[in-house]
Amino acid sequence: MIGPSVLTLVKNRAAHLAQLVEGLRRSSCVPGELIVVDMSDDPVTIASADFPVRIVRLDAAGLPLAQARNLAAREATGDHLIFLDVDCIPMRDCIGRLHDVLATDNALLCADVRYLGPHEARGDWDEAALLAAGRPHPVRDFPATGLRHEPNAGLFWSLAFAIRRSTFASIGGFDEGFTGYGGEDTDFGYRAVARGVPLLFVGGATACHQWHESEDPPLRHLDDIVRNARYFQAIHGWWPMEGWLAAFERMGLIERSEHSIERRKA
Repeated sequence: MIGPSVLTLVKNRAAHLAQLVEGLRRSSCVPGELIVVDMSDDPVTIASADFPVRIVRLDAAGLPLAQARNLAAREATGDHLIFLDVDCIPMRDCIGRLHDVLATDNALLCADVRYLGPHEARGDWDEAALLAAGRPHPVRDFPATGLRHEPNAGLFWSLAFAIRRSTFASIGGFDEGFTGYGGEDTDFGYRAVARGVPLLFVGGATACHQWHESEDPPLRHLDDIVRNARYFQAIHGWWPMEGWLAAFERMGLIERSEHSIERRKA
């Protein structure tokens, strides 16, 4: 069986990308290819790999995640698509496990992501040490082995997932009406489930998420989040990203009603 297409997006995180590639080098299942959509200020390079690597340049303002993921999918040649956030290091069995499940299950698959602190995965790393240090997310419950059907489509997160190419196309890919950051993965998860594509949490498909500085709530993406929340609400009739929007309300940055959301003037 030809290996899957692994897809990632990068913007100014070359060191994280190098660790993702190292994880793929150590994988028990050799990828058929790695597609990198590069939005960095300075174009990234990958020194060497034991599989084909193609870097596709996307010059765009901000962080157009929906557009970039769709571009990666169009550039891929495999029947199985595995999307990894550039911060994710796939453990040895992650790629093979997702690839095997897609061979039998036409589903939207989520990998089990463990979150690392600021001092792990620096330089050469040991998989056992990363797994011991990594912390599961408290709201996403993965089985140790096997598959678990997740009924809540809102728990689809795009940082590490897999899907058949034909199924991705039938869903319509990510909606590029979501511009910039926020909301596009929630919309994709709900559209997938509405089309009868089950959401499965895959035990044994583990990736470790490299630490990076972040904001909670993400103030630097406030305008994107407000714009995308409006777009999502117009489609689905309810507000996504509830935690972030509620935090922005408490900070006095937005005013929200059942059907509208507005930035408050400074």
